[in-house]
Amino acid sequence: MKKRSNYLSLSLLLLFISPVIASETDFDIIKDRVLAKIMTPVGDYTIDGLITTLRDDGTWPGIDYTDVSREGFLHRVHADNMLKIAKAYQSESSKFYENVNAKKSVELALNNWLKNDYICDNWWYNQIGIPNTMVQLMLVIGKDLPEDLVLKTQPIINRANINAQGARPGGDRVKIAGIEAKNMLFLDNHKNFKAVLKVIENEIKQVEWIGMNYGYGFRDGEGGFATRTAGGRGIQYDNSFHHRGDGVNNTLSYGLNYASAFIEWALYVVDTEYSFSNQKTEALIDYFLDGICKTAIFGKLPDPGAKNRSISRPGTLKPYSPEMAQGLLKVSSHRKTELEEIVAIRENKMNPTKSHATFFRHTEHFTFQRPEFFTSVRMYSTRTHNMEEPYNSEGLLNHHRGDGANHISVRGDEYFDIWPVYDFQKIPGTTVVQKDNMPAPEEVAKLGVTDFVGAATDGRFGAVAFDFKSLADTLAARKSWFFFDDSYVCLGAGISSDKEKFPVFTTLNQSLLRSEVTVSQNTTTTKIGRGEKTFEDINWVFQDGIGYIFPKPTKVYIKNKTETGDWWRINKQVTSSKEKVSLDVFTIGLDHGLKPKNASYEYVVVPATSIKSLEQMSTDESISILSNSPYLQAVGQNELGIYQIVFYKAGNIKITEGLELISHTPGILMIKLDGDKIKEITVADPNRELGKMHISVSTKLNKISDKFKAIWNKKEQVSEITVDLPQGVNAGESVNLSF
Repeated sequence: MKKRSNYLSLSLLLLFISPVIASETDFDIIKDRVLAKIMTPVGDYTIDGLITTLRDDGTWPGIDYTDVSREGFLHRVHADNMLKIAKAYQSESSKFYENVNAKKSVELALNNWLKNDYICDNWWYNQIGIPNTMVQLMLVIGKDLPEDLVLKTQPIINRANINAQGARPGGDRVKIAGIEAKNMLFLDNHKNFKAVLKVIENEIKQVEWIGMNYGYGFRDGEGGFATRTAGGRGIQYDNSFHHRGDGVNNTLSYGLNYASAFIEWALYVVDTEYSFSNQKTEALIDYFLDGICKTAIFGKLPDPGAKNRSISRPGTLKPYSPEMAQGLLKVSSHRKTELEEIVAIRENKMNPTKSHATFFRHTEHFTFQRPEFFTSVRMYSTRTHNMEEPYNSEGLLNHHRGDGANHISVRGDEYFDIWPVYDFQKIPGTTVVQKDNMPAPEEVAKLGVTDFVGAATDGRFGAVAFDFKSLADTLAARKSWFFFDDSYVCLGAGISSDKEKFPVFTTLNQSLLRSEVTVSQNTTTTKIGRGEKTFEDINWVFQDGIGYIFPKPTKVYIKNKTETGDWWRINKQVTSSKEKVSLDVFTIGLDHGLKPKNASYEYVVVPATSIKSLEQMSTDESISILSNSPYLQAVGQNELGIYQIVFYKAGNIKITEGLELISHTPGILMIKLDGDKIKEITVADPNRELGKMHISVSTKLNKISDKFKAIWNKKEQVSEITVDLPQGVNAGESVNLSF
């Protein structure tokens, strides 16, 4: 291969700063940028080991070449090894630069692959994983390889093409198109390269969620590999992401990779004739900031509540790098200040400043952030499935992780790699029948059976409601969460189950044990020892900067001890470790006993607090629980003048001494008062079926806008308010009324 002088350093220099020299050189500029990205350094010690251990038949020890299962296929290591050696061969800083033995090793290993054409039971490796490695191999060393090897590699690379079985709209199509685009660069095919780039660019769009259509989960229709239409897959109109037709939140998995693939190509083609349009780039930035970053803790760490089967992989909750935000800043100035803040947060140069309350209505996922803490609620309905299937034998115990999961983070590492020792029937926020054995893995993913699931939010505060019916047994409960500034209230009512054998348990939290556990029992503060115990008459509990307050003295279960387990029980990949792991774990919850009938709970979570603050808050009257029944759950924050109400059916409630609220329909409402006057009302329809919402308040209001009309009824001494509710893709979205 005849190389350009100082080819790699020049490529690195051109990667993100190249001006458009001339249109005919743009193709080469992009190829240089792609190659520079591939050419990450590989240590000579690693390369020496790979060359030394390569067998005469072109195989490496430690790889079972007969195992092509979804759980195995270590052939991917073989492919990666070839690429590593090739990069060393082309790197002037390596002692293996233009080394004959290095080149022969690549040829020998590649010959073995071509002779056997290893095919995995998991289509992803055949159409994405292996073609991606092979096309990188060709870009790095292809022109130095024998022509017959190069030609024989093309069919393997070509399994990644925009008409391939797996090139479904959404995340997979973008990745497959990116592989094909790299192959067009290698083949110097300008025309097809341009066409494939258009496919990548046009995948940046919002799609209508099919779960909004009645019966979508039961009808026979196109799905899986068969369909070339979006079918609800991709960026949703609420900026969450669906990868499949199950409606599961994939924002921090496939949706993250989808954005990353687009950003990668936006950087390759910037300032060339192939540059992406401003419209598409800005749409991707909106999705990154309003979807990915608002699903993540402080925009920096994965929310465990938004993770699916990947929770069973070590390190899945590690912090995100600033690379994606930095890349977006290089290609656009859209929302520049917000992107710069995400970069600074991810580089640990500043603490978060943003507060938000965000409901992803197409995914039934709510996130709430203050600069001091982050929390979320994960739910499901007739519109969505509860959890991703345990594909490839991962996430085998995820049955209850969608049942109102409410993880709480102050630093963001409260659950880091806790999963080998986790009790998967005690997910934070959930109410679960404590079975002796979990159902089979094929029972993990199911469609929800209730419609009333949603939230009302003004972007800063919010109320969340979940008409919960377990998909594993007969348990039913009405669960709600009410979010204010420095705390939030959790209510449960109508908790009922006819299971005689197993008790029902509500978990407040199960996290890493990072401090002594302090309790207030009958107003006496005590640090408790390690162990497992149920305490009577508890006022509050404190652990690791988080407080749990009980408005009434409550019987509370606490376990703070070392737990032991292994990754293998939740992830049966051949690389999954069977080695025992021991971690200190803190669990707090409420035992509702056997066959509860209309049981309930009430507790307040105060993140980012201290024992001293909790002692002062024990006499705090700022929080009022106005109602906690199966039909009406309501909480007031008296200092803020905010009152949040969940009407599971039409009803009325006394908000303050002089203010009564009537809802003539089911719904979720939030009222903000300025003294005795109503300042704002926020409403939402969790059922997504109403055209209008009708409410009445016992105070004088007269206002007509494009969203609502409020008319004073002198005879009845109430203001009658009619609200036009969002329809179509916006159904379930909150409407804010300002007075």
